[in-house]
Amino acid sequence: MSLLDFARGPALNWAMAIFVLGVLWRLGALLMLPRMRDRSAPRPGAPGALKGGLGALVRHMWVPKDFGLTSRFSLINGYIFHLGLAVIVFGFAQHILVIEGLFGLSWPGLPTSIITAASFVTLASLIAALVRRTTSPVLRTISTLNDYFTWLITFLPVLTGLLAVSHLGARYETLLAIHLLSIAALLIWFPFGKLMHAFLVFITRTQTGAFYGRRGVKI
Repeated sequence: MSLLDFARGPALNWAMAIFVLGVLWRLGALLMLPRMRDRSAPRPGAPGALKGGLGALVRHMWVPKDFGLTSRFSLINGYIFHLGLAVIVFGFAQHILVIEGLFGLSWPGLPTSIITAASFVTLASLIAALVRRTTSPVLRTISTLNDYFTWLITFLPVLTGLLAVSHLGARYETLLAIHLLSIAALLIWFPFGKLMHAFLVFITRTQTGAFYGRRGVKI
């Protein structure tokens, strides 16, 4: 079995299985936690749980005006690399073929030039996020190995995919195998690292918003 056969066969199959089971396990463990009934009286005019939760989710999509430029930079930069990743994953024709093979869904792909530009922008945005984390005294203090490894495991698929498309550094088959292995590593790490926030952020923010909304506090 060649490296490419292993990467697009057993490696990806096991990675997807671990990803699905890991995400379900994390979500199940969170949703099945015992909850105490809130017996406190809601503040007059307090929104309902759903309205309070959704309100907090929407408000946190932007930085309050009282916060400084560094907070706005972090948020805007976060939007840039998240949108860049979305364009790469769902706009590249080869990725769409993989999605079609897995789920039977298909749509027109974007031109390669747009995917390439999105890849460079995403890489630059991720590097900017790393520089921000390592140069900010506060962020550097609270950062752990989880943060840096999650950054690396997100950065590598974009970099290796760009190298594979550009045929730079090695034979195309080798570059493609490395790219697929980097994706497999990301899928395996996803449920157990900071990447899991892609699912948890909606649950935690709405729950916190509902909790504080009941007490008349906006967050």
